[in-house]
Amino acid sequence: MRGVAINVGANTNEPGFRGPIYAGGRFEYVPIPESEQTRDDVSVPTYADLDLDIDVSSVADTPVHLDPTFAGIHGCKSYTYGDPHGVKAGPLLELDAGDYVFFYATLSTADENTAEWIAPEWGAYVIGQFRLARDPIDATDGLSERERSRFEHNAHCKRDAFDARVLLEGEDADSELYDVAVPLSAPTAGVDANRLVTELSSDSGKGPWWRRPMRFDRQGVETLLEIRQHGDRSVVSSE
Repeated sequence: MRGVAINVGANTNEPGFRGPIYAGGRFEYVPIPESEQTRDDVSVPTYADLDLDIDVSSVADTPVHLDPTFAGIHGCKSYTYGDPHGVKAGPLLELDAGDYVFFYATLSTADENTAEWIAPEWGAYVIGQFRLARDPIDATDGLSERERSRFEHNAHCKRDAFDARVLLEGEDADSELYDVAVPLSAPTAGVDANRLVTELSSDSGKGPWWRRPMRFDRQGVETLLEIRQHGDRSVVSSE
C-alpha cells in the first residue's frame, strides 16, 4: 500500500487568496480558477455557484477548475482527479488500484483562538483522499470513448483541448473530503514541515515543500489514515 500527496486548491497566486481553516480544524475547499477555454456544451460552475461561506465577491463570476471532485461536494457526483503536469503525473502513475492519493492545500487561519496544531497565518493541510478504484489512466495519448464517458464531469474533460496526462478515479467506500484537516505544517509557521513530511514522506521539508508531490510508504499511509479517523493531530506537530 502506497500513497502520494498532491497540492490542490486556491492559493495566493490563483485566485489571490487561500481557503480558510477555522478554530477546530474545519475548512472550506476552494478550487483554483479555470485558466483554459472550456467546451460550449458543458456546464462549468463559477465561484458564486459554490457552497462557500467566505466572501468570493471579487471573483464571483469567474469559472472554477473544480479538480479534484468529491461526491456530494460543490454539486459533484464522483471522485475524480486529472493533472497535466509531469511532476505530479509521474508519481501518480506509479500507483495501483487500492493505493491512496491524498490532497493537501494551503489554508489561511481564520480564527484567533485555534487548536494548538494549527499554524499562525497559514499552513499546509491534508483535506481529502481517494482510495483508487482502479489503476491510474495514462492519458498522454488521449482517452477512449469509454474513459471519456467515465470522466465526463472532470474539469480536464470539460476543456476545449483535453490536456490531462493522468486521470484518477476514487472508490466510493474510502474516498472523501475530510471534515477536519490533517496538518502538514508545524504549529510554529506554515513554512515549517511537521514529521508527516520530514519523517514519513519522501520530501525533505526544505524549501517550498508545500508545493511538491510527496510519496508515502505503507507506514506513512497508515499514519495519515489513523490521524484522519481518530488520531490526535497534535502528535505530528513537532518540527
